[in-house]
Amino acid sequence: MRSTPLTLLSVVGARPNFMKLAPLARAAAGRRGIRHVIVHTGQHYDAEMSDTFFAELGIPSPDHNLEVGSGSHAAQTALIMQRFEPVCLGAAPDVVLVYGDVNSTVAAALVAAKLGFRVAHVEAGLRSRDWTMPEEINRVVTDRLADLLFSPSWDAVENLRREGVPPERVHMVGNIMVDTLVALLPRAREAGAARRLGVGDRPFVFVTLHRPNNVDSPATLRELLDTLAELATKLPVLFPVHPRTRARVAELGWTPPLTGSLRLLDPLPYVETLSLVERARLVITDSGGLQEETSYLGVPCLTVRPSTERPVTCSLGTNRLVKAERGVILAAAGEALGNARQEPRPIERWDGRTAERILEVLLGEASYQV
Repeated sequence: MRSTPLTLLSVVGARPNFMKLAPLARAAAGRRGIRHVIVHTGQHYDAEMSDTFFAELGIPSPDHNLEVGSGSHAAQTALIMQRFEPVCLGAAPDVVLVYGDVNSTVAAALVAAKLGFRVAHVEAGLRSRDWTMPEEINRVVTDRLADLLFSPSWDAVENLRREGVPPERVHMVGNIMVDTLVALLPRAREAGAARRLGVGDRPFVFVTLHRPNNVDSPATLRELLDTLAELATKLPVLFPVHPRTRARVAELGWTPPLTGSLRLLDPLPYVETLSLVERARLVITDSGGLQEETSYLGVPCLTVRPSTERPVTCSLGTNRLVKAERGVILAAAGEALGNARQEPRPIERWDGRTAERILEVLLGEASYQV
């Protein structure tokens, strides 16, 4: 047990980070002897992708906003490092907490490690083994720098073991995204997003797509959009469009056909998204977080990617990987829609208590070493 206050410095920058920070910020606020400093890098800088999430998730306003904005991977990472260094020195944290796999994650980890501060990586050990994904590079580098690695599942622990990470650094604490889902599910059920969007009690498909492999190739994006349009002739398809994807759709000059029920929506707050995901008959996505959420909820999910860093969602959850091809997706969707929805299978420590376990480790109250 500590006799002096513990200073934690959390660094976030993009929408998935905010959902991982929220449970830990809430748990830290309820503990004596913890000073929690929050740094927002501004990697996601528009209100729909950032400010709304802080308010909705109940995250305190950031103590620092680096306002880095968009840019190439190199430019964005470099600017985060440059602006984070004096903040890190001024805060003098006991531990710098980084989340997930975005540029903010690896940039903050590099700065903290070079300054001699301890680094803790929340969501450590995930591997897609797809080196064309910038996120995979970010994950591997961050895990090499981290002093504490908080893993969400046993496959992630095994990845770290194979890479030679000392086991005393690794703690299998569970999935912190599920903490947020569990906390907000009652609100999501009350939100009634499907009714607001005119779907009512009818079955529908919920879609998100934003990864470069899917949206930056005009041919692939057109194939996916035409696939969704065909699927929408059978049942409504609700597609909140990420700003990156919307720009690519505009460049393509593609508009939904007048027949069918494909609806291109603006980005949605998390509670509304969760409301739709839980009610969906099928989810089609390339998002890491939705693979986890659908597995927890028992909603069939088709992930349009050749690999996933979350294989537990395929082995124990409801997720299935599919190629970005019309015939493949339509066949998989038909199979999923033709089967009765199953009760979700429990996944170890995906129980809404991950943030508490992380704090127990940081405070020296417990160990989840592997």
